[in-house]
Amino acid sequence: MRSLTVMVFSLLFTGSVLASQCPRLVHQIDQQLASSSYDSATQAQVMALRDQGQALHQQGKHGESVEVLKQAVELLNSEQK
Repeated sequence: MRSLTVMVFSLLFTGSVLASQCPRLVHQIDQQLASSSYDSATQAQVMALRDQGQALHQQGKHGESVEVLKQAVELLNSEQK
C-alpha cells in the first residue's frame, strides 16, 4: 500500500511540474523569436510548434506539450544566426 501511495504521489507531482514548464517554454520561444532574426520558413515552423504545444497544454496534455515546445526551442537554437 505504501509503494502505491508513493507511486500515485509521484505521478501527480510529475504532472504539476510539467504543467508549469509549458508556459516557461512558450515564453522562451517568444523571447528568442523577438530577439533574433530567423528566415520566414523557420519562424512559421516554430510558431506552428509553439501553437501546438500551447494547445496541448490547455488540453492538460503537459508531457506532450513539453515535447513539442522543446522541439521548437531546438529548432530555434539550431537556426540561430
